[in-house]
Amino acid sequence: MTSAGPAAAIAAAVRRGERSAVEAVEESLAAIAAGEELGAFNTVTAESALQRAHRIDRAVAAGEDPGCLAGVPVAVKDNICTRGVPTTCSSRILEGWRPPYDATVIRRLNAAGGIVVGKTNMDEFAMGSSTENSAFGPTRNPCDPARVPGGSSGGSAAAVAAGMSPLALGSDTGGSIRQPAALCGVVGMKPTYGRVSRYGLVAFASSLDQIGPIAATVADAALLYSAVAGHDPLDSTSIPEEVGDLSDALAGEAAGLRVGIVAELSGEDIDGDVSARVTAAAQSLASAGAEVGEVSVPAAVFGLSAYFLIAPAEASSNLARYDGVRYGLRVPAATAADMNAATRTAGFGAEVKRRIMLGTFALSAGYYDAYYGKAQKVRTLVLEDFAAAYERFDVLIAPTSPTVAFGFGERTADPLAMYLSDVCTVASNLAGHPAVSVPFGSGAGGLPVGVQVMAPALGEAAMFRAAAALERAMADRRRAGSASP
Repeated sequence: MTSAGPAAAIAAAVRRGERSAVEAVEESLAAIAAGEELGAFNTVTAESALQRAHRIDRAVAAGEDPGCLAGVPVAVKDNICTRGVPTTCSSRILEGWRPPYDATVIRRLNAAGGIVVGKTNMDEFAMGSSTENSAFGPTRNPCDPARVPGGSSGGSAAAVAAGMSPLALGSDTGGSIRQPAALCGVVGMKPTYGRVSRYGLVAFASSLDQIGPIAATVADAALLYSAVAGHDPLDSTSIPEEVGDLSDALAGEAAGLRVGIVAELSGEDIDGDVSARVTAAAQSLASAGAEVGEVSVPAAVFGLSAYFLIAPAEASSNLARYDGVRYGLRVPAATAADMNAATRTAGFGAEVKRRIMLGTFALSAGYYDAYYGKAQKVRTLVLEDFAAAYERFDVLIAPTSPTVAFGFGERTADPLAMYLSDVCTVASNLAGHPAVSVPFGSGAGGLPVGVQVMAPALGEAAMFRAAAALERAMADRRRAGSASP
């Protein structure tokens, strides 16, 4: 059995009246204040969080059940709309903007008794792999403050890793939940595209974006996922099928699982210490009774190239709305065109501008078929190759990140080096498949390594079953004193 994580324990105690939601929130706020130098939060919602905690405690006292997340503090990435709370996407162009509505995931989180304690720092408009691209300063990795936490959901991952909140929501367009989770040593999960509503998520690349949980344990990640997932008529891409109960998957053993190691994601681009952890994870699953073998997903090697045409193209279109007219920053100028140009020049950071230009070029007349159209064909190949792999295997495993956390400034001068941070994760976004990163020991410098478990569309149950088995195996290795290879 997978033991309940800290979030589940808080919720259970609050629902039984054994501890108060106010106490849980106060502990979270104290931890946020103590770790302020990490830069994990853009906004802390202390007053509203405590008010909500008091309401939950009153409901419990009245014999009501506030929900499966009763009293649990949750950190929310700053690109998810929260009514009346600044939602900036860590960009000057949206500094101070307060949405007039809640995203669907926020409404569902509230309905389940969860409590938003703040909005977390991120790479501007979710464009980056290090949270160095924030207009409000970088986030630091709690495992080593001289290193990045990954990105773009670096603030959310750092908040959970530092014990500031037991749960967090992030968004994943090319690995932006899983990669920072791996670098910070926590669990991060990207659901099947359409499983979690995108209504209220500020768009980066609409065909790739997906909201998902970050947590200390697999069980807690599944708990938050279950609370926010499900059909939403406000999202035209939302899947109508019910999510289902994941308790059997979390308690299930690895025996009988067919696990494929993706050959294309274990080559020379992956650091040796990271590859060793994936090998150890595969061996642990085999020892637990899983059928483990190598599998080829040939188009995966082209995934990064296709992603960095499709995502910037969609970003170019989505970010056209920030024009200085409707909301956000406005830089006065003599004409509307000059105002628009001055606003976007002042409001967007260098990486956002780079991707807008890449995307505009890929969509321009004469280049559309050669670049964007061809990238979409590669996307189809990725889908076909994954489909073939899942005929043989229930889940696939690979590194989450090709390296452990790197130092500040190491990759900022070389965009390609930064983009390669997502080489192991983008394929799942292109396919729309679920994937989760699970901590599995340490690599260079004693820094965390994440192993990624991937599954076919709507295959979250098998994915969580394998992830929980890996978590148990890692716990056994720690008890045996062999956390590293």
